[in-house]
Amino acid sequence: MYDETGIAPEGFVFRGSAREWFGIWIVNLVLTILTVGIYSAWAKVRTKKYFAQNTYVAGRNFDYHATGLQILIGRIIVIAAIIAYSILSQIGLVALIMLLGLLVAVPWLMVRALRFNATMHSYSNVRFGFDGSMGGAFLSYMLYPFLTALTLYTTYPFLDRAVKRYTMNNHRLGNNRFEFDAPIGPFYKGFLTAIIWVAAVTMIIAAVVLSQIGTVDLTTIENDPTASLAIGAAFYVWIFVAFVPASTIYGAFVRNVTLSNLELEGGHRFVSNVRPLKLVWIAISNALITIVSLGLMLPWAQVRITRYLADHTTLIPGASLDNFVSQMERQQNALGDAYGDIEGIELGLPV
Repeated sequence: MYDETGIAPEGFVFRGSAREWFGIWIVNLVLTILTVGIYSAWAKVRTKKYFAQNTYVAGRNFDYHATGLQILIGRIIVIAAIIAYSILSQIGLVALIMLLGLLVAVPWLMVRALRFNATMHSYSNVRFGFDGSMGGAFLSYMLYPFLTALTLYTTYPFLDRAVKRYTMNNHRLGNNRFEFDAPIGPFYKGFLTAIIWVAAVTMIIAAVVLSQIGTVDLTTIENDPTASLAIGAAFYVWIFVAFVPASTIYGAFVRNVTLSNLELEGGHRFVSNVRPLKLVWIAISNALITIVSLGLMLPWAQVRITRYLADHTTLIPGASLDNFVSQMERQQNALGDAYGDIEGIELGLPV
């Protein structure tokens, strides 16, 4: 199948296997336990590298270039900063000054984290980059969330879209920038669908619980540990069945609209067509299988979800990809591979 350019779309492919990943994962787990968590920095690198190197599009794969030491140093700095803040915040005036300082520190940290994460990834040996400003980070990660909270999170889709605009429009592959913009409608469609799911599950579980309570004396429930345990179990079932699928449904809608409105300079577009209910089934079954296997099936679950997402992501080239990649590689060689010195540590922020 070809688009109007006459160039065939290129699907993303994940070539990793559960068996191969399990071998890496179990070593990561054992060494992390034996080193009291220290090795987790290197485990994170091995994880990111495995999944990046096994993800292909147009016959070329991604890669991850950070080192365990960079991540470990970043974590130590963050832990030291948290301890220092906890101690100094006990002093009234200093606490106020430090609180005001967070208005500058948080945007700065987010920019560094986004820049590190971008520059440590590459496609076909061409590094990604991030050029966002602290002002944009302040709006996206501090001001907008505050305003969203004032609306009782009814405007959360606007916040989500704003964050994606900031992050994606400031990313680039080599010197080629990404552009993203999308209508708010699909964001609210996912948001309202998730709310409807939570409401429906809540009503069903409430009806079941109330029907049982109606047949049992309330005094008996108070004095019967089994009845109290059943009510407690119903609460956790509600959390798992209502909110896990709801977040997955919203994530599926947002992923589709986000990638399908993303363009890489040169006219290269993307398409995502994951099905929300299919993704819910994968998420729930993955969770149940992981729990029943006491965590041993986690690598299989991770490979399963990664492969599904890759299989439902497509690149629609705007021109010859061979020429595009060759041009980026020439630019990269001219710039030199000095990315490791630009942002030398990872601060462990969720970006």
